[in-house]
Amino acid sequence: MNSDSIAPVSFTAYETDFESFARTLGESFTRYGFAVISDHRLDQARIDAALNSAKAFFALPDAAKRAYVVGQGGQRGYTPFGVETAKGEAHHDLKEFWHMGRDLPAGHPYAGVMPPNVWPDEVPDFHADVAWLYGALDAMGQKVLEALAVYLDLERSFFEPTVNDGNSVLRLLHYPPTTGEGPHIRAAAHEDINVITLLLGAEEAGLEVLRRDGSWLAINPPPGALVCNIGDMLQRLTNHRLPSTTHRVVNPAPERRGVARYSTPFFLHFNPDYEISTLAACVDAAHPDRYPEPITADGYLQQRLREIKLL
Repeated sequence: MNSDSIAPVSFTAYETDFESFARTLGESFTRYGFAVISDHRLDQARIDAALNSAKAFFALPDAAKRAYVVGQGGQRGYTPFGVETAKGEAHHDLKEFWHMGRDLPAGHPYAGVMPPNVWPDEVPDFHADVAWLYGALDAMGQKVLEALAVYLDLERSFFEPTVNDGNSVLRLLHYPPTTGEGPHIRAAAHEDINVITLLLGAEEAGLEVLRRDGSWLAINPPPGALVCNIGDMLQRLTNHRLPSTTHRVVNPAPERRGVARYSTPFFLHFNPDYEISTLAACVDAAHPDRYPEPITADGYLQQRLREIKLL
Protein backbone atom coordinates (compact mmCIF):
# COMPACT_ATOMS: atom_id res chain seq x y z
CA MET A 1 0.00 0.00 0.00
CA ASN A 2 1.03 3.56 -0.58
CA SER A 3 -0.47 6.90 0.24
CA ASP A 4 -2.12 7.20 -3.17
CA SER A 5 -4.08 3.96 -3.38
CA ILE A 6 -5.66 1.14 -1.44
CA ALA A 7 -4.06 -2.08 -2.61
CA PRO A 8 -6.57 -4.86 -3.35
CA VAL A 9 -6.58 -7.91 -1.08
CA SER A 10 -7.17 -11.16 -2.98
CA PHE A 11 -9.97 -13.25 -1.52
CA THR A 12 -8.16 -16.42 -2.63
CA ALA A 13 -6.05 -16.09 0.53
CA TYR A 14 -9.20 -16.63 2.62
CA GLU A 15 -8.80 -20.35 1.87
CA THR A 16 -5.06 -20.64 1.20
CA ASP A 17 -3.62 -18.44 3.97
CA PHE A 18 -6.36 -17.17 6.25
CA GLU A 19 -4.02 -15.63 8.82
CA SER A 20 -2.35 -13.54 6.12
CA PHE A 21 -5.72 -12.58 4.67
CA ALA A 22 -6.98 -11.45 8.08
CA ARG A 23 -3.85 -9.45 8.81
CA THR A 24 -3.69 -7.71 5.42
CA LEU A 25 -7.40 -6.92 5.43
CA GLY A 26 -7.26 -5.66 9.02
CA GLU A 27 -4.27 -3.46 8.29
CA SER A 28 -6.10 -1.85 5.38
CA PHE A 29 -9.13 -1.16 7.54
CA THR A 30 -6.97 0.19 10.37
CA ARG A 31 -5.19 2.59 8.03
CA TYR A 32 -8.04 3.72 5.79
CA GLY A 33 -11.30 2.42 7.26
CA PHE A 34 -11.65 0.85 3.79
CA ALA A 35 -10.39 -2.22 1.96
CA VAL A 36 -10.68 -3.46 -1.63
CA ILE A 37 -11.29 -7.20 -2.11
CA SER A 38 -10.46 -8.74 -5.48
CA ASP A 39 -11.10 -12.31 -6.71
CA HIS A 40 -14.22 -12.56 -4.54
CA ARG A 41 -15.83 -15.30 -6.68
CA LEU A 42 -19.30 -13.81 -6.67
CA ASP A 43 -21.05 -14.73 -9.92
CA GLN A 44 -20.61 -11.70 -12.18
CA ALA A 45 -23.47 -12.75 -14.46
CA ARG A 46 -25.85 -12.77 -11.50
CA ILE A 47 -24.48 -9.45 -10.25
CA ASP A 48 -25.12 -8.01 -13.71
CA ALA A 49 -28.66 -9.45 -13.70
CA ALA A 50 -29.44 -7.77 -10.37
CA LEU A 51 -28.02 -4.48 -11.64
CA ASN A 52 -30.08 -4.72 -14.83
CA SER A 53 -33.23 -5.31 -12.79
CA ALA A 54 -32.38 -2.25 -10.70
CA LYS A 55 -31.87 -0.17 -13.83
CA ALA A 56 -35.23 -1.36 -15.18
CA PHE A 57 -36.96 -0.27 -11.98
CA PHE A 58 -35.32 3.16 -11.89
CA ALA A 59 -36.33 3.72 -15.52
CA LEU A 60 -40.03 3.45 -14.58
CA PRO A 61 -42.18 6.59 -14.46
CA ASP A 62 -41.94 8.51 -11.21
CA ALA A 63 -45.55 7.70 -10.23
CA ALA A 64 -44.93 3.97 -10.64
CA LYS A 65 -41.84 4.11 -8.45
CA ARG A 66 -43.57 6.16 -5.76
CA ALA A 67 -46.15 3.41 -5.37
CA TYR A 68 -43.39 1.52 -3.51
CA VAL A 69 -42.67 4.20 -0.91
CA VAL A 70 -43.61 2.27 2.22
CA GLY A 71 -43.26 2.50 6.00
CA GLN A 72 -40.83 4.71 7.87
CA GLY A 73 -37.17 5.42 7.50
CA GLY A 74 -36.85 4.04 4.00
CA GLN A 75 -36.30 0.57 5.46
CA ARG A 76 -37.95 -1.18 2.51
CA GLY A 77 -38.94 -0.31 -1.02
CA TYR A 78 -38.31 2.98 -2.79
CA THR A 79 -36.89 6.26 -1.49
CA PRO A 80 -37.32 9.07 -4.05
CA PHE A 81 -34.75 11.47 -5.39
CA GLY A 82 -34.08 14.40 -3.08
CA VAL A 83 -34.89 12.82 0.29
CA GLU A 84 -31.75 11.57 2.02
CA THR A 85 -29.52 14.28 3.47
CA ALA A 86 -26.14 13.62 5.10
CA LYS A 87 -25.81 14.42 8.80
CA GLY A 88 -25.20 18.16 9.23
CA GLU A 89 -25.83 18.96 5.57
CA ALA A 90 -28.39 21.48 4.30
CA HIS A 91 -28.58 20.05 0.77
CA HIS A 92 -30.02 16.66 -0.10
CA ASP A 93 -28.02 14.06 -2.03
CA LEU A 94 -28.49 13.55 -5.77
CA LYS A 95 -29.77 9.98 -5.63
CA GLU A 96 -32.75 7.67 -5.42
CA PHE A 97 -32.63 4.12 -4.06
CA TRP A 98 -34.39 0.85 -3.25
CA HIS A 99 -33.98 -1.11 -0.02
CA MET A 100 -34.29 -4.85 0.51
CA GLY A 101 -33.99 -6.22 4.03
CA ARG A 102 -33.81 -9.67 5.58
CA ASP A 103 -36.76 -11.98 4.98
CA LEU A 104 -37.95 -13.29 8.35
CA PRO A 105 -40.16 -16.32 9.03
CA ALA A 106 -43.64 -15.72 10.43
CA GLY A 107 -43.62 -14.90 14.12
CA HIS A 108 -39.93 -13.99 14.27
CA PRO A 109 -39.08 -11.89 17.37
CA TYR A 110 -37.47 -9.18 15.22
CA ALA A 111 -40.55 -8.70 13.02
CA GLY A 112 -41.49 -5.57 14.94
CA VAL A 113 -38.37 -3.72 13.80
CA MET A 114 -37.66 -5.52 10.50
CA PRO A 115 -40.71 -5.11 8.20
CA PRO A 116 -41.46 -7.40 5.26
CA ASN A 117 -40.01 -6.62 1.85
CA VAL A 118 -42.02 -5.23 -1.05
CA TRP A 119 -41.37 -6.04 -4.70
CA PRO A 120 -42.13 -4.13 -7.92
CA ASP A 121 -44.63 -5.88 -10.16
CA GLU A 122 -43.31 -4.04 -13.23
CA VAL A 123 -39.92 -5.86 -13.27
CA PRO A 124 -40.58 -9.63 -13.32
CA ASP A 125 -37.05 -10.80 -12.40
CA PHE A 126 -36.41 -8.12 -9.79
CA HIS A 127 -37.29 -10.25 -6.75
CA ALA A 128 -35.15 -13.24 -7.67
CA ASP A 129 -32.21 -11.19 -8.91
CA VAL A 130 -32.06 -8.81 -5.95
CA ALA A 131 -32.71 -11.49 -3.31
CA TRP A 132 -29.78 -13.49 -4.70
CA LEU A 133 -27.49 -10.47 -4.42
CA TYR A 134 -28.62 -9.85 -0.83
CA GLY A 135 -27.77 -13.43 0.14
CA ALA A 136 -24.41 -13.39 -1.65
CA LEU A 137 -23.27 -10.15 -0.01
CA ASP A 138 -24.57 -11.24 3.40
CA ALA A 139 -22.48 -14.42 3.19
CA MET A 140 -19.42 -12.48 2.00
CA GLY A 141 -19.82 -9.98 4.81
CA GLN A 142 -19.74 -12.73 7.39
CA LYS A 143 -16.47 -13.97 5.91
CA VAL A 144 -15.00 -10.48 6.19
CA LEU A 145 -16.10 -10.41 9.83
CA GLU A 146 -14.36 -13.74 10.43
CA ALA A 147 -11.13 -12.13 9.28
CA LEU A 148 -11.69 -9.05 11.42
CA ALA A 149 -12.38 -11.21 14.48
CA VAL A 150 -9.02 -12.93 14.07
CA TYR A 151 -7.31 -9.57 13.46
CA LEU A 152 -8.79 -8.36 16.75
CA ASP A 153 -7.58 -11.52 18.55
CA LEU A 154 -11.12 -12.79 19.03
CA GLU A 155 -12.52 -16.22 18.23
CA ARG A 156 -12.95 -16.57 14.48
CA SER A 157 -16.70 -17.15 14.93
CA PHE A 158 -17.14 -14.22 17.36
CA PHE A 159 -19.38 -12.15 15.08
CA GLU A 160 -21.56 -14.99 13.75
CA PRO A 161 -24.21 -14.89 16.53
CA THR A 162 -24.17 -11.08 16.53
CA VAL A 163 -25.23 -10.73 12.87
CA ASN A 164 -26.95 -14.03 11.98
CA ASP A 165 -30.36 -12.30 11.99
CA GLY A 166 -28.98 -8.81 11.55
CA ASN A 167 -31.05 -5.89 10.32
CA SER A 168 -28.91 -5.74 7.17
CA VAL A 169 -30.05 -3.80 4.11
CA LEU A 170 -29.15 -4.02 0.43
CA ARG A 171 -29.41 -0.61 -1.21
CA LEU A 172 -29.77 -0.32 -4.99
CA LEU A 173 -28.54 3.18 -5.81
CA HIS A 174 -29.17 5.34 -8.84
CA TYR A 175 -27.33 8.63 -9.25
CA PRO A 176 -28.86 10.29 -12.33
CA PRO A 177 -26.78 12.33 -14.78
CA THR A 178 -25.86 15.74 -13.41
CA THR A 179 -25.98 19.17 -14.99
CA GLY A 180 -23.08 20.81 -13.20
CA GLU A 181 -21.42 21.51 -9.86
CA GLY A 182 -23.05 21.89 -6.39
CA PRO A 183 -24.42 22.86 -4.05
CA HIS A 184 -25.86 19.34 -4.22
CA ILE A 185 -23.56 16.39 -4.85
CA ARG A 186 -24.31 12.72 -5.41
CA ALA A 187 -23.56 11.81 -1.78
CA ALA A 188 -22.27 14.38 0.70
CA ALA A 189 -19.52 13.49 3.15
CA HIS A 190 -20.75 10.98 5.71
CA GLU A 191 -19.93 7.86 7.68
CA ASP A 192 -21.97 4.66 7.49
CA ILE A 193 -24.15 3.70 10.46
CA ASN A 194 -23.77 -0.08 10.33
CA VAL A 195 -21.09 -2.72 11.06
CA ILE A 196 -19.45 -3.05 7.65
CA THR A 197 -20.51 -2.05 4.14
CA LEU A 198 -19.81 -4.11 1.02
CA LEU A 199 -20.05 -2.17 -2.22
CA LEU A 200 -20.22 -3.32 -5.83
CA GLY A 201 -20.29 -0.75 -8.61
CA ALA A 202 -17.51 1.57 -7.52
CA GLU A 203 -15.72 1.46 -10.87
CA GLU A 204 -17.54 4.59 -12.06
CA ALA A 205 -15.48 7.44 -10.61
CA GLY A 206 -16.75 9.50 -7.71
CA LEU A 207 -16.20 7.61 -4.47
CA GLU A 208 -13.64 9.38 -2.27
CA VAL A 209 -12.30 8.67 1.22
CA LEU A 210 -11.10 11.36 3.64
CA ARG A 211 -7.45 10.90 4.60
CA ARG A 212 -6.21 11.78 8.06
CA ASP A 213 -4.43 14.84 6.65
CA GLY A 214 -7.75 16.23 5.39
CA SER A 215 -7.23 15.44 1.71
CA TRP A 216 -9.49 13.16 -0.33
CA LEU A 217 -8.40 9.80 -1.76
CA ALA A 218 -10.26 8.56 -4.86
CA ILE A 219 -11.25 4.89 -4.74
CA ASN A 220 -10.61 3.31 -8.13
CA PRO A 221 -10.96 -0.47 -7.66
CA PRO A 222 -10.21 -3.03 -10.37
CA PRO A 223 -13.26 -4.05 -12.43
CA GLY A 224 -15.58 -6.26 -10.42
CA ALA A 225 -13.78 -5.75 -7.11
CA LEU A 226 -15.63 -5.37 -3.83
CA VAL A 227 -15.07 -2.21 -1.79
CA CYS A 228 -15.62 -2.68 1.94
CA ASN A 229 -15.62 -0.16 4.76
CA ILE A 230 -16.08 -0.01 8.52
CA GLY A 231 -19.31 1.47 9.86
CA ASP A 232 -19.94 3.45 13.03
CA MET A 233 -21.28 0.45 14.96
CA LEU A 234 -18.03 -1.49 14.56
CA GLN A 235 -15.97 1.64 15.22
CA ARG A 236 -17.86 2.03 18.48
CA LEU A 237 -17.50 -1.65 19.42
CA THR A 238 -13.72 -1.53 18.80
CA ASN A 239 -13.18 1.83 20.53
CA HIS A 240 -12.06 3.32 17.17
CA ARG A 241 -9.36 0.70 16.60
CA LEU A 242 -11.21 0.10 13.32
CA PRO A 243 -12.20 3.57 12.08
CA SER A 244 -15.41 4.52 10.32
CA THR A 245 -13.96 6.84 7.73
CA THR A 246 -15.75 9.82 6.19
CA HIS A 247 -16.46 9.30 2.49
CA ARG A 248 -18.49 10.89 -0.28
CA VAL A 249 -19.52 10.50 -3.92
CA VAL A 250 -18.63 13.63 -5.86
CA ASN A 251 -20.21 14.82 -9.06
CA PRO A 252 -18.55 13.56 -12.23
CA ALA A 253 -16.09 15.34 -14.46
CA PRO A 254 -17.73 17.35 -17.27
CA GLU A 255 -17.21 14.58 -19.83
CA ARG A 256 -19.11 12.08 -17.57
CA ARG A 257 -21.97 14.33 -16.44
CA GLY A 258 -24.36 12.66 -18.86
CA VAL A 259 -23.64 9.20 -17.41
CA ALA A 260 -25.74 7.75 -14.60
CA ARG A 261 -24.00 5.95 -11.73
CA TYR A 262 -25.34 2.74 -10.21
CA SER A 263 -24.03 0.88 -7.19
CA THR A 264 -25.24 -1.75 -4.73
CA PRO A 265 -23.97 -1.19 -1.18
CA PHE A 266 -24.86 -3.87 1.37
CA PHE A 267 -25.10 -2.45 4.88
CA LEU A 268 -24.41 -5.33 7.25
CA HIS A 269 -25.98 -4.77 10.68
CA PHE A 270 -25.94 -6.41 14.06
CA ASN A 271 -29.03 -8.21 15.34
CA PRO A 272 -31.39 -5.47 16.61
CA ASP A 273 -31.07 -6.46 20.27
CA TYR A 274 -27.28 -6.90 20.21
CA GLU A 275 -25.71 -4.69 22.87
CA ILE A 276 -22.84 -2.63 21.47
CA SER A 277 -20.49 -2.62 24.45
CA THR A 278 -16.83 -1.73 23.91
CA LEU A 279 -14.59 -4.78 23.51
CA ALA A 280 -12.31 -5.12 26.54
CA ALA A 281 -9.39 -5.98 24.25
CA CYS A 282 -9.71 -2.53 22.64
CA VAL A 283 -9.42 -0.58 25.91
CA ASP A 284 -6.17 0.22 27.73
CA ALA A 285 -4.48 3.11 29.51
CA ALA A 286 -3.59 4.78 26.21
CA HIS A 287 -7.05 4.14 24.76
CA PRO A 288 -9.72 4.68 27.46
CA ASP A 289 -13.25 3.58 26.71
CA ARG A 290 -14.95 6.26 24.60
CA TYR A 291 -18.37 4.65 25.08
CA PRO A 292 -18.84 3.55 28.70
CA GLU A 293 -22.63 3.41 28.22
CA PRO A 294 -23.68 0.53 25.93
CA ILE A 295 -26.54 0.82 23.45
CA THR A 296 -28.50 -1.73 21.46
CA ALA A 297 -27.96 -1.88 17.72
CA ASP A 298 -31.57 -0.89 17.04
CA GLY A 299 -31.40 2.01 19.50
CA TYR A 300 -28.29 3.30 17.75
CA LEU A 301 -29.85 2.85 14.31
CA GLN A 302 -32.93 4.85 15.24
CA GLN A 303 -30.77 7.72 16.51
CA ARG A 304 -28.84 7.89 13.28
CA LEU A 305 -31.83 7.57 10.94
CA ARG A 306 -33.31 10.65 12.58
CA GLU A 307 -30.03 12.52 11.99
CA ILE A 308 -30.07 11.83 8.24
CA LYS A 309 -33.76 12.74 7.90
CA LEU A 310 -35.02 9.24 7.08
CA LEU A 311 -37.12 9.32 10.25
